[in-house]
Amino acid sequence: MSKLARKPILLDKVKLSFKDNIVYIEGPLGKLSLELKHPQFVKLRQEDNNLFVERLVDNRQGKMYQGLYYALIRNMVKGVTEGYKKVLEIVGVGYQAKIEGDETQGYTLVLKLGFSHPVKFQIPKGIKPSVDQKGTEITLFGIDKWLVGETAAQIRKIKPPEPYKGTGIKYKDEHIIRKPGKAAITTAAGGKK
Repeated sequence: MSKLARKPILLDKVKLSFKDNIVYIEGPLGKLSLELKHPQFVKLRQEDNNLFVERLVDNRQGKMYQGLYYALIRNMVKGVTEGYKKVLEIVGVGYQAKIEGDETQGYTLVLKLGFSHPVKFQIPKGIKPSVDQKGTEITLFGIDKWLVGETAAQIRKIKPPEPYKGTGIKYKDEHIIRKPGKAAITTAAGGKK
C-alpha cells in the first residue's frame, strides 16, 4: 500500500484544511472530516493542488498508517466530488420496497419480504435512498464510503439471499451460488429403487 501512497492525492474542486490532527475536506457534494489517530507515524503536506501523505517512521507501522490514511483521504476526496452508490436488488414474488419520509424528517425504507409484517429500516442521515418503479431495486447514494457500504450491508442482512431459489436481498452485481434441491438430487441419482 505504501507504494501507492507515494503518489499525490489530487485536490481538484476540493478545499482541504487540517487543524489539531483533524482533516477537513469540503467539495461540491458536502463536507467530511477525519481524525488522524496516529499522528506520530504520518504527516500531511500540501503543494498546490496535490496532497502528500508522508510517513515519519520508516518501519512496518509507518508504512501501514501511511497507506491507511492515504486510502481514507482519497476516498473522502472522491466522496465529496463524485459520491458513492450501492444498488441492492430484491428477488422474490411479492417482495418489494418503498420509501417513506423526506430529507428533513429522515427516510424510512419499508420492506415487504414475506414476513407477517412489513419491515421498517431507518436510513441514517447522509444517505439518500431511491427505489425504482417496481420496488425491487434500492439505490443508496452518499458521500461517506463507509456509511454507504454499512447501510447496504444492514439492509441486505434483513433477508439475505437463500441458496435454493435465490430469494431475498442481494447486491446488484452479486452472484448467488445455487444449491440443488432434494428433488434434483434424487432425480440425478436415478431416483428411488
